[in-house]
Amino acid sequence: MKKKQQQQQHPGSGADPWPHGAPLGGAPPGLGSWKRRVSLLPLLRFSLRDYGFCMATLLVFCLGSLFYQLGGGPPRFLLDLRQYLGNSTYLDDHGPPPSKALPFPSQVVYNRVGKCGSRTVVLLLRILSEKHGFNLVTSDIHNKTRLTKNEQMELIKNISTAEQPYLFTRHVHFLNFSRFGGDQPVYINIIRDPVNRFLSNYFFRRFGDWRGEQNHMIRTPSMRQEERYLDINECILENYPECSNPRLFYIIPYFCGQHPRCREPGEWALERAKLNVNENFLLVGILEELEDVLLLLERFLPHYFKGVLSIYKDPETLDVTYNHKRWKEEDRTARDLGTQRMTQW
Repeated sequence: MKKKQQQQQHPGSGADPWPHGAPLGGAPPGLGSWKRRVSLLPLLRFSLRDYGFCMATLLVFCLGSLFYQLGGGPPRFLLDLRQYLGNSTYLDDHGPPPSKALPFPSQVVYNRVGKCGSRTVVLLLRILSEKHGFNLVTSDIHNKTRLTKNEQMELIKNISTAEQPYLFTRHVHFLNFSRFGGDQPVYINIIRDPVNRFLSNYFFRRFGDWRGEQNHMIRTPSMRQEERYLDINECILENYPECSNPRLFYIIPYFCGQHPRCREPGEWALERAKLNVNENFLLVGILEELEDVLLLLERFLPHYFKGVLSIYKDPETLDVTYNHKRWKEEDRTARDLGTQRMTQW
């Protein structure tokens, strides 16, 4: 009997003191655990529709997270939603989204050698830059290949700040970017048989090129008429200054660099040029094998030169490449006949 009374006095011991429900005034303070249990009951009541809604919400969240990771950032619709709801602090907390991956290499320099087909290559590059969307950086300076230290620093700074991926081209001797704290780009170039290059330059100085009939007058205004029309065979046989020093060493400084000794014909300049070619040049082509060179450029640098060979062979671009296709005939004629016909480079 006493035990029954004790159980009634201490409801928390396990017996339910309110078998017919709690009184209207609420449960006594001592019945806190019972009250918490009763208050949770309404939260556990939900229909099948509510359950389906929760699962659909979870599925959308998972898909959004998946898109976020695969795309390198949030999906577009989440960004639009974020903008619609208000300004977000995501960029403040995490920084800007990752930039588009750049092709490798994203910095290419074509320090083209004079009279070695560079006109045709540059014209092809103009077409390719529009087609592939890379930044073609050219220069209007054509007759300054040797630079002072300050000029080197300024040029390297201007090149390095260009939008990538870029391809810079100019008649200039090799530049060592790393010497001035810049990222060393990948170099490409095209050379030519030295005798052919001398012949081409001989006629170019006298008659210019296809860009204008009076172009040669601008380049060599003080040249006398008898000198302008001097037969190349006579020039060589009579030992004229222009033909007695054909400057066959002209090509080496383009690979040796800006060091003063690079301009002195000798073994030191040659060995340094060979070292730079091995360490910094992806390709040094030969003009006499231009189609093979273009094919290699297309394989090595597809982001820049993809489709270049088909463009070069396309009849619609014949006016672009016509001058290169004539140079073999011009050089051969100059060798055999010593005429005053002009070559195109």
